[in-house]
Amino acid sequence: MLDLLSGFIVELRRAGLPVALTESLDSMEAMTHIPIEDRDAFKYALATTLVKNESHWKAFETVFEVYFSHRGPQYKVGDTSADTSELEDWLQEQMDQMQQQGEGSGGGGDMTPEQLAEMLYRAMMNGDEAMMRAMARAAVTKFAGMEPGRPVGGTYYLYRTLRNLDLEAMMERLVAESEESAPDGFTDLERKLEREEYEHRIDDLKKEIEAEIRRRLVADRGAEAMAKTLRKPLPEDVDFMHASRDEMAAIRKAIQPLTRKLAARLARKRRHKRRGALDFRATVRASLSYGGVPAEPKFKHPRPNKPELIVVADISGSVAAFARFTLHLVYALSSQFSKVRSFVFIDGIDEVTHMFQGEEDITRAVHRVNTEADVIWVDGHSDYGHAFEVFWDKWGHEINSKSTVIFLGDARNNYHATNAWVVKESRKRARHVFWLNPEPRSYWDTGDSVITEYATHCDGVFECRNLRQLERFVDHLA
Repeated sequence: MLDLLSGFIVELRRAGLPVALTESLDSMEAMTHIPIEDRDAFKYALATTLVKNESHWKAFETVFEVYFSHRGPQYKVGDTSADTSELEDWLQEQMDQMQQQGEGSGGGGDMTPEQLAEMLYRAMMNGDEAMMRAMARAAVTKFAGMEPGRPVGGTYYLYRTLRNLDLEAMMERLVAESEESAPDGFTDLERKLEREEYEHRIDDLKKEIEAEIRRRLVADRGAEAMAKTLRKPLPEDVDFMHASRDEMAAIRKAIQPLTRKLAARLARKRRHKRRGALDFRATVRASLSYGGVPAEPKFKHPRPNKPELIVVADISGSVAAFARFTLHLVYALSSQFSKVRSFVFIDGIDEVTHMFQGEEDITRAVHRVNTEADVIWVDGHSDYGHAFEVFWDKWGHEINSKSTVIFLGDARNNYHATNAWVVKESRKRARHVFWLNPEPRSYWDTGDSVITEYATHCDGVFECRNLRQLERFVDHLA
């Protein structure tokens, strides 16, 4: 058990969860206070000691299901006779009852697809969870076609099983029969509620089928191999430029708690900023209590300053997601800056600061930026040189010694003039100039990338492909 728990913790770390040694020891201590046979209590005890972020829950749950799945002999892949013990006897009893009621045909032996579908329909109609779990096992055995050692992902087996069950037709049949059995039919609201209830039951069945397939694959390939196959990046590690729709939703969900954490961290760092010069008069006064010995030096505490941010972001298709999340983060942290001004560009440039003012929903403001900003000059292809030149002519005089200018983009300029002198002149006037690039460093200066021409005039150029890297930059900014 100890080896299994150790392997589980190692896999959590590989998946990106920050599990420290003390938390590992806490989880082992927790095991002494709960009944191990209670799987739910065991699962939530581990979660309580090892998971610190709600967005990490799904990754934890996946690893838990792999490492602590049921692994009895009934889960041998490809052995269809492995299900012929208690499950077969129980299902046979159910089929005999159906035959007596005139609802099934035949009895004994292997179930036909029609019999399996009918029993599953009965389980769905009655909300019989035990029977649904049994039918999930039977469906995987009959339809998945799992073979030992075959290098096929669980998604393929899930697709084969669900395709044969035809759950959409079953849903329509469930709703229709429920309405027919109602004395006065259904109102629109009742029909909607009934449909939602059956949708919930079907979702539970899909999860049980998926879990059954996963258990059999673990039994065949081992927990470590399956965990590696199922491993997915945490929301804060997902690449902005290659995220799927579901991953984008996870990033949006993760960014709000991240902004609260960063705001508190920035405020704390400013309060404990490095102390100032020696305060001679205060030191002399304090020395009187030590007989004139300056045993306790006193220092001047400079007033914490909040930088004025000027953000210039490329919102062309290749980096639009990166710019969207960066603007979201910056404005969520706007209380930590004295002023935030935003400019967006493709081959033209426009100021969009007003779109964020008085807007409580930053997501809606970012959507307005993407749809209303006047950023097309000629053909809508990135032209950093022209956009920067217009920025300097219109707003360059507003950059001052309190300004921190942040350029966002991949610096892929479609072989146009770079006008890197704009960044150079901005550096002369501004307090700091930074560049955030969402591409991996290995891609910089390849093809039409001209990042080095701009980097020469910046205080720092940072790779920011995900929320974790963006978080590190905000810490640096403080």
